[in-house]
Amino acid sequence: MRILAFDASTEICAVALGDGVRWVERSERAGQRHSELLLPMIRALLSEAALTLADLDGIAFGAGPGSFTGLRIACGVAQGLALGADLPVVGVATLEAMAEAARTSHDWTRVVAALDARMQEVYLAAYEYDGERWRVHVEPCVVKPDAAPLPVGRWSGAGNGFGAYPVLRERLAGVLSACDEIVLPTAVAIGNLALPRFAAGEGVAARDAAPLYVRHRVALTTAERDAGLRL
Repeated sequence: MRILAFDASTEICAVALGDGVRWVERSERAGQRHSELLLPMIRALLSEAALTLADLDGIAFGAGPGSFTGLRIACGVAQGLALGADLPVVGVATLEAMAEAARTSHDWTRVVAALDARMQEVYLAAYEYDGERWRVHVEPCVVKPDAAPLPVGRWSGAGNGFGAYPVLRERLAGVLSACDEIVLPTAVAIGNLALPRFAAGEGVAARDAAPLYVRHRVALTTAERDAGLRL
């Protein structure tokens, strides 16, 4: 099974193409340029592999939580490509993809993933890997760092939420045994998580793909925008 996977939920725009054994990947710090970069990166990767969308079995995207704009871009691109090529789509939670990236990098199997949600909040979830899949211990949520839920047992922390808000690390100090503040969701991690879902027939039609916002506030006040705040 060969799939295309991509993510635009953070400042990194990432695309991967592969089958779970071999992946080719491109990533670039995009800032606010995901809409400019994502499709050209996808086209370049397909061209490099001498493939077309018709050669694929599915499309996976980072569904969120994360940047509202980035999530909409990724979902929209997934829908457009999948509709034109009649392919199923799988949206993968970005916090789970962070846990998977941490497992790949550090062999961690119990991960608290925390992504900077701005507005003095973090997107947070806790996952445990059972040897086949990740099990959710704390569902994805958006919280103030000093009010983060405390999972039971010992965990590793992953994500820029820990770097952006030192109080989060203090809050979880009693359960954390290690922490990597630079972990972000990767396209390869999204692809690896999506493959078994495609194999199980869990892909959905393009029209049914949707972002996972968690935070449902979609706009800032004028004062907040003037202060440089971003959702």
